[in-house]
Amino acid sequence: MLQKLLIANRGEIACRIIKTARELGIRTVAVYSDADRHSQHVQLADESIHIGAAPSAESYLVIDKIIAAAKKTGADAIHPGYGFLSENEDFADACASNNIIFVGPPTSAIAAMGSKSAAKAIMSEAGVPLVPGYHGSEQSADKLRTEAEKIGYPVLLKAAYGGGGKGMRVVENAKQFDEALSSAKREAQASFGNDKMLVEKFIGNPRHVEIQVFCDEHGNAVYLAERDCSVQRRHQKVIEEAPAPSMSTNTRQAMGEAAVRAAQAIDYVGAGTVEFLLDTDNKFYFMEMNTRLQVEHPVTEMVTGQDLVAWQLMVASGEPLPLAQDQIEVNGHSFEARIYAEDPEHEFLPSTGTLHVLQPPTSSDYVRVDSGVVAGDEVSSYYDPMIAKLIVWGENRTVALRRLIQALNDYRVAGVRTNIDFLRRIAGHKKFGQAELTTRFIEKYEADLFPDTSHLVNDYAVMATLAERFTEKSVDNQNPWFTQHSFRLNQPRQFALSLQYGETLHDIQLVERDQAWYQIDHNDAWQADRIGEQWFFSKNGHRFQAHILRADHDIVVMTEHASLRFNRHNVTDTLEQEKAAGSLTAPMNGTVVQVMVKAGDTVTADQALVIMEAMKMEYTIRAPRDGEVAQVYYQAGDLVSDGAELISLNDE
Repeated sequence: MLQKLLIANRGEIACRIIKTARELGIRTVAVYSDADRHSQHVQLADESIHIGAAPSAESYLVIDKIIAAAKKTGADAIHPGYGFLSENEDFADACASNNIIFVGPPTSAIAAMGSKSAAKAIMSEAGVPLVPGYHGSEQSADKLRTEAEKIGYPVLLKAAYGGGGKGMRVVENAKQFDEALSSAKREAQASFGNDKMLVEKFIGNPRHVEIQVFCDEHGNAVYLAERDCSVQRRHQKVIEEAPAPSMSTNTRQAMGEAAVRAAQAIDYVGAGTVEFLLDTDNKFYFMEMNTRLQVEHPVTEMVTGQDLVAWQLMVASGEPLPLAQDQIEVNGHSFEARIYAEDPEHEFLPSTGTLHVLQPPTSSDYVRVDSGVVAGDEVSSYYDPMIAKLIVWGENRTVALRRLIQALNDYRVAGVRTNIDFLRRIAGHKKFGQAELTTRFIEKYEADLFPDTSHLVNDYAVMATLAERFTEKSVDNQNPWFTQHSFRLNQPRQFALSLQYGETLHDIQLVERDQAWYQIDHNDAWQADRIGEQWFFSKNGHRFQAHILRADHDIVVMTEHASLRFNRHNVTDTLEQEKAAGSLTAPMNGTVVQVMVKAGDTVTADQALVIMEAMKMEYTIRAPRDGEVAQVYYQAGDLVSDGAELISLNDE
């Protein structure tokens, strides 16, 4: 068995690997950038080595720095996790050249699957079904456009050397092709250092089903059930589950055996994932093979009872697989929901900031939380915005789904925006409960998953105001002078608070009479009680629970229906917003990738002006109206802060 393991990664997956290594008695070494100096994976590891500045291109992606850290600490193996260098054949080669065990497949296998076009040819020879498409080496825009027309729109542009939805665009028609190709190539180059593209037929309503495979150096190969990863946004998985529901035994076996053939065709060793599209007629098509551990591997662990990281370390040590195919059992059902710092209401824009409140649900035999952050940590723009993975298990899909919904209800986060409400709406959706899954699920049920919450705003603002009132009161409830704005001589007590929600200011004015609080010009009778961290509100006799979270100037009101985030009104902020009314500002901390206009240019509404990148995502800033560019404040390569003015516009 290995003696000392360096983890060439960060965050949640680094913490996950350290946990298993410690259980096996293997010492661990963490590497960290400037931004991660105080991160959880650094604190959990036995040793840690600083490897550079915050941008991953200057730290986690620098092979020489990782190898030097391993040699300095005497690590005999490196686990790459997922992302970063996990599928980089040069990195695997560098490990071998320095007599360091790479916890992953041979370089030849990474190379074979690293090029999606080469992988398609290998899979075709192995008898694995393929999606029609172009996987050739000729990469001119004209050639790719011609091939797209031959295949027929809609088509899918995919980075040949990547995964995780990066460098991927659906192109509905020829007019969209050039802009989509440029964007996909930029994102692929930034994420993987290679902008080669594939063009494939876009299958409209498929399911995304993947098989976990494992191979050792002794010729053994198995598949450990399958995972359904159909629910996605921006081609990135949101909720995964195992086993895949509504799959026939024959299809399940055929897909598993095809996955093993795919692995054996490239002499695979270690953990890998073969991904398929499953059509409505139960036909399946090979998409790609990820030569690493997947983000969603915990659902496989939950239903098989196996520690896949432990399997990786055993195989890397030269040991045979611990189980044969007929010894692998699947028990119950598991879901994984990815908790992201992002704003689903605004195109899933990443959210940066401090995690002032972070209270995950209680872990148990049924609930598992894999995370790399704790309360007080910073979510920066340099890395993926994942906060945690929430994994649940149940005796069957129905029980597991109930536990997922309950665990999401129990999750508390303040300081950044999150997708928790969005996940709750997916998990609670009737069609999701009926396992009517498709990769277009979010698009298909958009109206349900992005409901209008405007009718809730006033009531939630009243709850926020009452919470502020009673929180202040609890500080010194014997002193009538403590909260002077509630004290009126010979008059009923009053309390007022200005809260901003979105772009609208809500002035909530409450007056107390008959042992209840009434909003001015409203007839609803409100009461509030607090027991520990739990709030109980009553509106006209209807009592319900809520959670109130505070972070800086924010007040977050959470109920089983929705979570609304208010900002205590600040006059300075309003003046700044009015000042910036004629400008376009950065929606997040990040890097300017491209500026597409200059001062004096005439632009039209919705025209692309600036492209930014943050947290591995590209975001295009478009003109809100027709006008003339007055001034451009930043250029490509510049770092900008959330709210920074990028471009100012004059009316046309």
